Amino acid sequence: MTPDDYLELSNILFKDENLKTPEEYEEMFPYRKLPNKAEVTRLAPSPTGFIHLGNLYSALADERIAHSRDGVFFLRIEDTDAKRKVDGAVELVIDSLRYFGIEFDEGAGFPEDAPQNVYGPYTQSERKDIYHTYAKELVKKGLAYPCFCDEDELDAIRKTQEEAKELTGYYGKYAVWREKSLDEIKAALDAGKPYVLRLRSSGTPDKEFVFEDEIKGKVNLPENIHDVVILKKDGIPTYHFAHAVDDHLMRTTLVVRGTEWLASVPTHVELFNALGFKLPKYAHTAHMMKTDPETGGKRKLSKRSDPEMSLEFYKKDGYHPRCLKVYLLTLLNSDFEEWHRNNPDKELDEFPFSVKKMNNSGALFDMDKLENICKNELSELEETEVYAFLENWAKGYTPEKLDTYFSDKEKTLDILRLYMGVGQKRRRKDFVNAAQAMDLISFFFEEKENPEDEFRQQPEVKNAILKDYLESFDYNDDNSQWFDKLKSIAQKNGFATDRKDYKENPDKYKGETSDVAEVIRIAVTGRANTPDLWGIIHIMGEEQMRERIMRRID
Repeated sequence: MTPDDYLELSNILFKDENLKTPEEYEEMFPYRKLPNKAEVTRLAPSPTGFIHLGNLYSALADERIAHSRDGVFFLRIEDTDAKRKVDGAVELVIDSLRYFGIEFDEGAGFPEDAPQNVYGPYTQSERKDIYHTYAKELVKKGLAYPCFCDEDELDAIRKTQEEAKELTGYYGKYAVWREKSLDEIKAALDAGKPYVLRLRSSGTPDKEFVFEDEIKGKVNLPENIHDVVILKKDGIPTYHFAHAVDDHLMRTTLVVRGTEWLASVPTHVELFNALGFKLPKYAHTAHMMKTDPETGGKRKLSKRSDPEMSLEFYKKDGYHPRCLKVYLLTLLNSDFEEWHRNNPDKELDEFPFSVKKMNNSGALFDMDKLENICKNELSELEETEVYAFLENWAKGYTPEKLDTYFSDKEKTLDILRLYMGVGQKRRRKDFVNAAQAMDLISFFFEEKENPEDEFRQQPEVKNAILKDYLESFDYNDDNSQWFDKLKSIAQKNGFATDRKDYKENPDKYKGETSDVAEVIRIAVTGRANTPDLWGIIHIMGEEQMRERIMRRID
């Protein structure tokens, strides 16, 4: 076809649309005025109602890259697949990421008239005219054409290629509508045949180009030879086409996405070239992996098989946002762990995040390491911060416990100080998440019918210890006086008061003083392992302590 034919075809295909020109859009969305080396990044999820750990992983990288250099981080919703759209999904994305300390500068979710939202709309379903403007421009230049093949015809092409053991797809001699005349296209349109709009690929088979990935470095990739669909039959763009137009007009400078998208780079490079756009930088992150407990090998984290892939998993169990953020930063940047260890008092945002130090191989997700980080991070917080975190979590997940656990703030703060070791040389590191912390302190507020741990002493020995303890107990005793009485009870009931003596003569004694303390500990708390028992009793109060011990005496 001639240039005049292409122009006529573009006007036929988009005749009923009052479209702006590309030049008008370029003027509407000028390049951003930002500091030198500032980056514009984006998170662009589909509104499926499910946000997962991989989204948070990428979002944290995007946010740190943008904000560490006074750039912009925005949210775009890619909803061109209407079948997958779920009501409330946008709010879910924003609320979930906000819970973990990730904030957007602009984009979907902000009011339409928000002063910062000058590059919108940020929802793809609202940008149809923009996509059609650029699609029309490609047709006008002879770089795109309508294809009227139905599913049966495409299947026949695929079968022919498979039988010939050739690459499958719509390309070269198999692109049957690629070289049709204007009259043939008009005839198909007049017959009312549905069509898609395809890019006329200029790629050469077996030819490669060098692509510079911000994480992987130089990668050799084949040129795209497929005439990919850019507009579907309903006029809605495909992901490939929409993202190219959007990232250009929103002035995205760096796209962080999963390594599975590396195979799409040839298509995206050709689309940007055809549209006359400058290609943004791309950083393809490694898959999040886990060790398979059955095989011992590594596999990709799965949304279907691994509950820890869902962000709701961490919210439901009450993992502190800071803990998960610290853990993901250890996966994202190789030198973060050392920096954090050497700069414990610095804010996480002060870490000099670098895309060049992002993991090039699979990032191994390790729940044990996450829980160790949680213990360390929570131990560094003030008890008032932990109190506020637990109370806020309880409001959402165990509201029935609010009145019991948080009605007496000073008592709960005393419990937290005891569990965290506030005032001691070293902080205790018992807390992992809110659910586990609430369970650890639950015996202060609720008594289970049976202790969680069993008494290891014979019933008559256990009863004698508990009776002697109640007879000798004085609430006014300090810790030292209290322990001296415990030793006297031990001696009276045949237990060693000196650990060295017990180790040298184990057959001479029923145990040692710590075994006597364990009997009292289980009777009072239901557990064999707790923080300082004297401290527990003085927070709990003598009346409650005596009631519990009496119930444990057979």
